[in-house]
Amino acid sequence: MPLASDNLRGIALMLLAMATFALGDVGIKLLSGAVPPGQIMGTMGIVGTIVFAIWTRARGLPLLPRAIWHPAIALRFVAEIMAGVGMVLSLTLNPLSLVTAILQAGPLVVTMGAAYVFGEQVGPRRWLSIFVGLSGVLIILRPGFEGFSPQALWIIVALMGLSIRDLATRAAPASLDNLQVATIGFFALVPTGALLIAFGTPPLWPTIGDWATLGLAIFATIAGYYAITAAMRVGDISAVTPFRYSRLVFGLVLGLIIFHERPDALSYVGTALILAAGLYSAWRERLHSRR
Repeated sequence: MPLASDNLRGIALMLLAMATFALGDVGIKLLSGAVPPGQIMGTMGIVGTIVFAIWTRARGLPLLPRAIWHPAIALRFVAEIMAGVGMVLSLTLNPLSLVTAILQAGPLVVTMGAAYVFGEQVGPRRWLSIFVGLSGVLIILRPGFEGFSPQALWIIVALMGLSIRDLATRAAPASLDNLQVATIGFFALVPTGALLIAFGTPPLWPTIGDWATLGLAIFATIAGYYAITAAMRVGDISAVTPFRYSRLVFGLVLGLIIFHERPDALSYVGTALILAAGLYSAWRERLHSRR
């Protein structure tokens, strides 16, 4: 059965989102040795907030609607801070391929959280896929064994922050527009940057090359944020969601080409388990939605 044109557009937008997010990760990692992490996050937050605030007002939407004070939005704001700190420190301290692989377990964690928080029905097969995917994360991390790096735990912080953010988004008032939510999300990076600066390296004046790299990271992140939002609106979620895992391919390829990363055999095994579990879970969810 051929895909509808809207689903094809949604898939194309999702692929674009994953590619631009991967480019943003590359920009942050390239800057990690020259610009303090807090400065990176703070700058991204300020620029992103301005861009989405202007966009929101251009659509005739208020920046501070009453629904913004909903508890779910407050939780999402905190989760954005948690995810921002975890993400920038993950990319600074770990290989890009490792960060990308573990973050692919996010949809599995969200599915598990939705079952407990919202009472969504998750069958035994999907529970098994969640177990397999999380086992893949443990294989990559190898806690308690040789090769384990405590710095990799920042990836888990980022994973949990992103998952809580997605769950809080589901609980947010339907009256809030995606642009309003995006504005709040980017604004959360401002206190994130301030937090990292307070407990880390003070700000530095970047070189012209660093400014260019920072601009790439900011532009790519904003473009990815827009593309993933548009993808979910244009196509069926069940058709579009599996292509989120293309970020794994982009991350592995960019890590290999730019940073000359060579994951070991166990990392590939764990990555394969996460990818297989995620795709299977997405397929089962699609079957469930059709029924």
